[in-house]
Amino acid sequence: MGLGAAFFPATALEERVNIGTLVAFVILDGVITELLLAHGLARESNPFLEPIVGQTAFMVLKTVGALVAAFILWDIYRHWPKLAIIAGWVLVSAYGVIVLWNASLFLIG
Repeated sequence: MGLGAAFFPATALEERVNIGTLVAFVILDGVITELLLAHGLARESNPFLEPIVGQTAFMVLKTVGALVAAFILWDIYRHWPKLAIIAGWVLVSAYGVIVLWNASLFLIG
């Protein structure tokens, strides 16, 4: 077993878990954002999403966007597994930081 096997998930199941985590983080980001805004603790910094925050369309867009990203990432995995794994971990890490930051605003605010 080479060194690369230690860094890349060896199975499609592990990539599905990675993609599922990404979808969960994106949706959780939307839920936390809605709660923060409802309590006046934050504002939406994405100028494209700002007009629809607080409306049903916001969570629909977050959910559909997360699912579309998941399907694209899975398609990439079928053709270029290492690329999808790296991209998936980068996205999961980035959204993990975003979710932690947003959640910390409840403590700060």
